[in-house]
Amino acid sequence: MNDRIARAALTRLFEPNDTVGRTLVGRLGAYAALRLATGTQPAHTLSDVTAEELADALKRWAPRVPDLDPEKDLATIERLGGGFLIPGDEHWPTGLDDLPDAPFGLWYRGNIGNGIPAPSNCAALAGSRDCTSYGAAVTGDIAYSLAQRGICVIAGLAYGIDAHAHRAALAGSTGEGPATIAVLAGGLDRDYPSGNADLAAAIRCNGLTLSELPPGAAPSRARFLYRNRIIAALAGVTCVVEARWRSGALDTAHHAETIARHVAAVPGSVHSVICVLSTVLR
Repeated sequence: MNDRIARAALTRLFEPNDTVGRTLVGRLGAYAALRLATGTQPAHTLSDVTAEELADALKRWAPRVPDLDPEKDLATIERLGGGFLIPGDEHWPTGLDDLPDAPFGLWYRGNIGNGIPAPSNCAALAGSRDCTSYGAAVTGDIAYSLAQRGICVIAGLAYGIDAHAHRAALAGSTGEGPATIAVLAGGLDRDYPSGNADLAAAIRCNGLTLSELPPGAAPSRARFLYRNRIIAALAGVTCVVEARWRSGALDTAHHAETIARHVAAVPGSVHSVICVLSTVLR
């Protein structure tokens, strides 16, 4: 088993926020970590993982072990017109390396030939699903203008601000490089939400849909929140257009701040039922 296959298996075995699994990979490498986590190799203590933590993790992983079939997952994504990137690959987005918890790999569908632009050529737009007409209009203006200047727009394919950002970027595309990239919180065999499936297909014509989760993985609240760190790392700046105080968009902004990316916000009407940030987040 090579490193690519081992990493593909780990994306199904470990949740993105599994600190024990991440520690094993950091200490042992993907292949040895997989062997230990699946019981193929006897468990042994590590200086930064206690015996109790490892025992609990092994119990947590055990139900998933019978479902591990990385070769099948790789064949599935290839059939869907995609693939699986790992660190060191030609198209691996090096911006992810700035994350303290970078993905083990990145599943993709779409036009990988256009690559994934460097953070300096990408901007993330984030905001509420139930956006106002003001938020939608501003998002459209920003995304269209960015695409016209050759800046790739990163968002999460959700309804509201995300969808407006993707559509406006596609409308403003110059045809050189990806106009927009969507980062999903589940497997790429199913576009989520399904109402944006046509939008996802349009994005893949010259851009990509990405996920750290393998085909068949269902989105969940925790996976949505953890997905936000990838959006932040791919972009040189994250702009919160319109968001409630407890919105996931602010989570994206905080991830960006953590890795020293620029964070911006769009001022808006104080009469809006949605909290519109009027200051640059720090």
